[in-house]
Amino acid sequence: MPPHLRTDLPKGVRDIMPLALGAALYGTAFGLLAAQAGMSTLQTGVMGAFVFSGSAQFVAVERLAAGAGAITALIAGIALNLRMLLMTASLRDVLADRPLWQKILGVHMTTDESWALFHATRAKGQTTSYWYLVGAGLGMWLLWLASTLAGVSFAASLPEPRALGIDFAFTAAFIAILRGMWSGNRDLAPWAVSAATVAGLNTFTPMEPSWALVIGGILGALTAAIGGKHATL
Repeated sequence: MPPHLRTDLPKGVRDIMPLALGAALYGTAFGLLAAQAGMSTLQTGVMGAFVFSGSAQFVAVERLAAGAGAITALIAGIALNLRMLLMTASLRDVLADRPLWQKILGVHMTTDESWALFHATRAKGQTTSYWYLVGAGLGMWLLWLASTLAGVSFAASLPEPRALGIDFAFTAAFIAILRGMWSGNRDLAPWAVSAATVAGLNTFTPMEPSWALVIGGILGALTAAIGGKHATL
């Protein structure tokens, strides 16, 4: 058995539970949105298992529901999550010298919550390992899947979700996701660039909103990367 697997994996699962329970609330909202967009329980489950990113899943499904093509929805979701490149880059000391499958697993299990927990635990002087990171991600993954599938099942029992105002769940949940992603003043410039880009393109050009999201996400990620580089000089 690999070192730390027996102790650190369950510790990561345990420590992430308070954050995972919060994420499960908007996981349920995503399940409702997916059902309204015509996705089946199987499709929602497969998407959650392999994409495993609340913000990207919300944007991709919303774009599909709005009539955008699958490729456009995919690119929009990827652009929104370009920050993951910076987050996983900060884990290079944890992922270095690992077998390829462990690197892939570690990257897949890295979320905003598991990444934040990992670094917060390390900042307290506690020992953190690769398996602690994977355990935290695994706890998030299991609750995310369970909550999204519960949302799909709940939507199926409602005769007309929109009549109850549940179609607002997407907007409310996405606001909650954005609030959870905010990490302080250093996020102000990337967020402002992204928001201004999307608003400007939607207002002053005939560009399809999905591509405005893509461009805004890319420019925001570049702004974050440049800002982070300057901060280390």
